[in-house]
Amino acid sequence: MAAFSDSLVAAAHLVFNGDAALLAIVGRSLAVSALALVVGGTIGLVLGAWLGVARFRGRGLTLVVLNSLLAVPSVVVGLVVYLLLSRTGPLGFLGWLFSFQAMVVAQSLLVLPVVMALTRQVVESAETTHGEQWRSLGAGTLARSVLLAFDERHALFMVFVTAFSRAITEVGAVMIVGGNIDGFTRVMTTAIALETSKGDLPLAMGLGFVLLAVMLALNGLVALVQYAQKRMDSGLRDGGASK
Repeated sequence: MAAFSDSLVAAAHLVFNGDAALLAIVGRSLAVSALALVVGGTIGLVLGAWLGVARFRGRGLTLVVLNSLLAVPSVVVGLVVYLLLSRTGPLGFLGWLFSFQAMVVAQSLLVLPVVMALTRQVVESAETTHGEQWRSLGAGTLARSVLLAFDERHALFMVFVTAFSRAITEVGAVMIVGGNIDGFTRVMTTAIALETSKGDLPLAMGLGFVLLAVMLALNGLVALVQYAQKRMDSGLRDGGASK
C-alpha cells in the first residue's frame, strides 16, 4: 500500500510540475492522433456522407465489409502498415518505418472506418427524413450528401470525437510501426506499457492521469455541444410557437 501511495504522489508531482519527458510524450501523442484524425477523418467523412446517400449494386456487401472493419484489432492494422512500409514492402522507399509518419498512417487507417461508418449512419438517417425535400429541389447524390452532412454537423462532431478517442487510446498499431523509440515515437499508451513493465510506476501513472484527463475533456466537450444544441433547438421551437 505504501508503494502505491508513493507512486501516486510521485506521479502527481510529475504531472503538476510539468515533467519534460512526460510533456514530450503527451505532445507527441496528441500530435499523432490529431493528424491521423485530419487525414483519416476527412477521407472517412467524404466517403461516409456519399455512402449514406448513394444507392448502387453491391452496397449491402460494402456496408458489411465496412462494419467488419470496425472490429479489426489495432495490431492487425499495425502489421499491415509494417509490411507496406518495411524495406521490402511496396512503400519501403519512403523510409517511414519506425517514424512519426508511420504512426500517423496507422492511426489514420484506424480512424477511417470509424468516421466512415458512423457518418454513413448519420447521413443515411438524415436522408430518410429530409432527402425527399432536397430531391424535389433537384439536388443530386453529391449535393445531398454535402447538404445533409452540413445539417448534421453537430452529430458528426460527436463522430470525430469518437474517432479521436479510438486513435489516442490504441497501443498495438503504433507500437508495431513506431517502435516505441524514446524521444521519437513514444506516445502515451506505448510509454505506459513500457514503463509499467520496467517498474517505473510514477511515469506510467502520470501518463495514465493525463490520458484520463484528455478523455474526460473530450466527453465534457461532447456534453457541452449537446447542451448548446438542445438550447438552440428549444429556442427555435419557442420562437416558432410564439409566431
